[in-house]
Amino acid sequence: MARKQTPLRGFSEADGSVWKLEDAKARFSEVVRRAQSIGPQRVTLRGEPAVVVIDAAELDRLLPSSEQLPLVQFLEGLGLDDLDLTRQEDTGRDVDL
Repeated sequence: MARKQTPLRGFSEADGSVWKLEDAKARFSEVVRRAQSIGPQRVTLRGEPAVVVIDAAELDRLLPSSEQLPLVQFLEGLGLDDLDLTRQEDTGRDVDL
């Protein structure tokens, strides 16, 4: 039984945003150029969506910031002011020898 192909929402082969894998491999420079100038370029594998080629600046915008705070500022920002960190006195275990 053949799998139902997932439609590519908002993209069609008519606007040049969807590429068969073999076409994308043969014209990779054009795929990259279009990703930079037009927008995301989808690549299909056996008629199914496989990957999307996007501009590096767009990827940076979409990914979470990798800005790291110093440890003390990070811990202060967690809002753990009400956390009770006191310990009960540990007297050890009773061991029969």
